[in-house]
Amino acid sequence: MQNPSQEPNYRRTLNEGDRIDPSKSLEEKKKQLAVDTADITGEHLQVPTYFVVQREGEEPKALHHIKDAEAISDIIRQARVDENGERIWD
Repeated sequence: MQNPSQEPNYRRTLNEGDRIDPSKSLEEKKKQLAVDTADITGEHLQVPTYFVVQREGEEPKALHHIKDAEAISDIIRQARVDENGERIWD
């Protein structure tokens, strides 16, 4: 078996958790962590590599926290909460 970092479609990054592997399923992407470590205070930090979003009437999709940062920001700006605490979209 070839080393994944040598495969032509495998993107290399400095942080192992940031790797983009197009062969991963949505479920696998949901579980991938970009950061899984303790900070200087000893608090354990976990940061997902992908943010899974699903707009009304669309299939869920995984947005990479670096590659798709602009799209993630756009989605966050569109999300609103009504007076009952329910999420609504602009």
